[in-house]
Amino acid sequence: MLPVLALHFAVAIGAPWIFRRWGRGSFFALAAVPAGSLAWLAFQYPAAYSSGISETWPFIPELGVEIALRLDPLAWTMSLLILGVGALVLLYCSRYFKPGDAGLGGFGGQMLAFAGAMFGLVTADDLIALFVFWELTTVLSYLLIGYASTRLAARRSALQALVVTTAGGLAMLVGFILLGASAGTYRISTILERAPELAAQPATAAPVAVGALLALVGALSKSALIPFHFWLPAAMAAPTPVSAYLHAAAMVKAGVYLVARFAPGLAGTDFWLPVVLGFGIATMVLGGYRALRQTDIKLILAFGTVSQLGFLVAVVGLGTPESALAGLAMVVAHALFKAALFLVVGIIDHQTGTRDLRRLSGVFRRSRALGWTAALAAASMAGLPLFGGFVAKEAVLEAFAHAPVGGAWAGVVLAGAVAGSALTVAYSARFVWGAFARKPGVEDIPFTPITPLFVASPAVLALAGLAYGVWPAAVDAWAGPYAEQVALGAGAHDGGASAGAVPHLAVFHGLGLPLALSAVSWLVGAVLFAARSAVARAQELLGPPVDAERSYRSIIGALDDAAIWVTGRTQRGSLYFYLAVILTVAAAVPFAVLISGTVRMPGEGQMVLLDPKAPLQPVIALAVAVGALAAVRANKRFLAVLMVSITGYGIALLFALQGAPDLALTQMLVETIVLVAFILGMRRLPPQLRDRTGGRYRAVRIVVALAFGSAAVLAGLTAMAARTATPVSLGFPELAYSGGGGLNVVNVTLVDIRAWDTFGEISVLALAATGIASLIFVRLRHRDLGSVDSVETGSVGRVRGVEALSRDAAELSVARTFATLARDAWLVAGRTLAPERRSIIFEVVTRLVFHSMVIVSVYLLFAGHNFPGGGFAGGLLAGLALTIRYLAGGRFELREAASASPGAILGTGLATAALAGAVPLAFGGQVFQSAIVELWLPVFGDVKFVTSTIFDIGVYLVVVGLVVDVLRSLGARVDEQIDEDQRRESKAAAKRAEREAPLMAAPFGPGRSGAPEGAEQNGTDQR
Repeated sequence: MLPVLALHFAVAIGAPWIFRRWGRGSFFALAAVPAGSLAWLAFQYPAAYSSGISETWPFIPELGVEIALRLDPLAWTMSLLILGVGALVLLYCSRYFKPGDAGLGGFGGQMLAFAGAMFGLVTADDLIALFVFWELTTVLSYLLIGYASTRLAARRSALQALVVTTAGGLAMLVGFILLGASAGTYRISTILERAPELAAQPATAAPVAVGALLALVGALSKSALIPFHFWLPAAMAAPTPVSAYLHAAAMVKAGVYLVARFAPGLAGTDFWLPVVLGFGIATMVLGGYRALRQTDIKLILAFGTVSQLGFLVAVVGLGTPESALAGLAMVVAHALFKAALFLVVGIIDHQTGTRDLRRLSGVFRRSRALGWTAALAAASMAGLPLFGGFVAKEAVLEAFAHAPVGGAWAGVVLAGAVAGSALTVAYSARFVWGAFARKPGVEDIPFTPITPLFVASPAVLALAGLAYGVWPAAVDAWAGPYAEQVALGAGAHDGGASAGAVPHLAVFHGLGLPLALSAVSWLVGAVLFAARSAVARAQELLGPPVDAERSYRSIIGALDDAAIWVTGRTQRGSLYFYLAVILTVAAAVPFAVLISGTVRMPGEGQMVLLDPKAPLQPVIALAVAVGALAAVRANKRFLAVLMVSITGYGIALLFALQGAPDLALTQMLVETIVLVAFILGMRRLPPQLRDRTGGRYRAVRIVVALAFGSAAVLAGLTAMAARTATPVSLGFPELAYSGGGGLNVVNVTLVDIRAWDTFGEISVLALAATGIASLIFVRLRHRDLGSVDSVETGSVGRVRGVEALSRDAAELSVARTFATLARDAWLVAGRTLAPERRSIIFEVVTRLVFHSMVIVSVYLLFAGHNFPGGGFAGGLLAGLALTIRYLAGGRFELREAASASPGAILGTGLATAALAGAVPLAFGGQVFQSAIVELWLPVFGDVKFVTSTIFDIGVYLVVVGLVVDVLRSLGARVDEQIDEDQRRESKAAAKRAEREAPLMAAPFGPGRSGAPEGAEQNGTDQR
């Protein structure tokens, strides 16, 4: 089963590339994937129907979560529909779409991925795995419904389907957790075996009943039952192949499958039967009633689908052998006739340009093959004899007649089923008449001839429905074993009373109650269709029933209004307000815990304020306090940032005094980089730091600050006193040396013991670098790397205008010329800066220390496994070296020093780290597992190399990429803005001078105004 899933998703990922090469014909290649999987499924029939096929892979063993797949009769039959109908729909797409349609690669990949997700859903034998596939189908359906992203209706319908089904899915997840916690396992087969026993125990009865109810909420939302039925007709904004597959044969069947899977074990819980029967029958009647009101033939089928889904949920939810057989038989019949009819609608819409039955006339005369295909499928939908729908409906009515419900419920269920069946007959006839009949007073609509391949898929499905009705033995062989399993389970729980009572499907069961009820439904349905005009007028007079979609929109509108109200009062644009809220909550929570008395304060010997062996601690602490107070009192931004940095450097000294050189080194480097970033960013801010929170707000600010500081100190003290177990970190030194092959516990912890944490942190660094900088400085997202006009200025995809890029290219060329003439090739742009911006001393120092800093950074990278250092510290030092070079030479120097884009450096670092984590899997190891390699090299001698160093190299590159991105955005980009402002000011000043003194400027003539013609005004040395 896993190869089937892998094949679907792998080809889905490569679908855009396939479509670029083969165009619309790529749908044939995509259809071959489910077709091949269908052939594989046929060979699995003996094993699946004997003992079942199970595959299991551990996923989160500590939580009992695993990837468990099981192919049994129910899963096999559902997989048959998913793969078979999926192959036919993809084949149909090869003629439905036009060769030039945009986005076909993504559409085809999403359809194929959806087929794989549905296959995983019906074969999952673990609740968490089932939920993952469930939500994957939700996301893919959202993308497929919104395929026409330029249409508002498509986007709105896709979002509505996503919201409704996701909400139901989240409720279902809570139910799954309750069921798994009650049973002590998430294995579905085990839970269903133990469900009756758990429901009978007082301790687990309530959680199991509530869990089953929440699971039903997910099923009802997915299968569009009341009150969630409104999203399915709205989803008809999707292309017709999506409607035929997702909303007739696959996605909406997920809820039906879930009910069928859980019914044998959970049908006896308190809420099960009232929910499945009540909501199922009500949905059947409401969907059929609404179908008679529609003039769009696709909406007739959509509301008909809603009606049939209610019918299916009601019957499969009974949990009896009869209902199991009848329900699965009806699932097969519904998939065949409804998918065929949707595909027919797609052809009509494609060839005529309309789906309005008031305009469609004479279509049958233009395409008799299409008309007969629709007639066969509609006859099966109406439940006429000799069709699959009739065989399945007879079995369903028989199951309802023997339903395990008494009193008025039995009569209501049968009456609702008959009423729904009558409405089904009526809207089936309305569909065929509306789509194909000639209507008086309506001109025959033009109909472009269709190719045999276009009508092949719906014809195959319709003929399969006819074959099903004439020879139901095949479907009986598929569904019968599932009913036998339900009977055996029921017999095991009731002493064997129900075991063995399994009926069979047949063309004709003889005269009896089901046939009589079918005859009533045919008669009533025929009358409703014959009196369709009177029925339409009556529906207009009665008005629509409760409009669930309007209720949904009202709820969403109320939520939007509430969000606006809350946002307006919380997101004020005031940094003071935001910090006050955050710090108040952060102080109130620890104080509330302390006041409750549930934590203890440190006792004697547990708290040491000052270390007598470190007399410099009080001095450093005093410096930190002075820096903090000075930062508060500073009236200029630069002074405030400088004072904050003093506190950071003081903390670094405390780390050094406490014997933590790695922390001290990293803190020192981080503080320096942050200081540079602050100073670069402040160049575009006013130098004065205005106090906006005076008066009573000053007192509030002081109280909040003192409260937060006190809470932080108390939380630290109580944390030291709360430990009762031996710290796990005490074993890290031995583990670092024996497992990680290093003496530096801090670095080995980062790259080996806690490598997952570090990988998450560097991922956040990469996201922050590319995201924040791009939000601030992005201009154009399109770039052509082959063009000289697309020189990068920052993170991934960040480019500048062509004019500015051309100017920079010219200036950089001049800079290289100056550098070559001055014989200082590696410090290219030193002479391009304005004299007031240059520092000869700083340039000389840069020449002396840059290379040494880079070499030391590499040393810290490779020595960090055994000595202070590591990839983080080494990357920061390399970043500081580049910072010094930028400060000495400007943005052109930075471009020469770091020619690669920050995005490329960040991506390379992340890829290196990820590769270091994934490679051990190929050798039978675990993710991020390290290996120690000892070898002898010439010159170096004996070398001990640990593979986690490769991960550290990735960290090094990510940090370097982050620093370069900061320098490109807050440094070079701000430089460009300053130069542009100066150019504009110079041009404006020149224009003012020309207006104010035109006569004075005239005698000089062109080029004689006191400055060389064409000279730049940005301070660039023009020697």
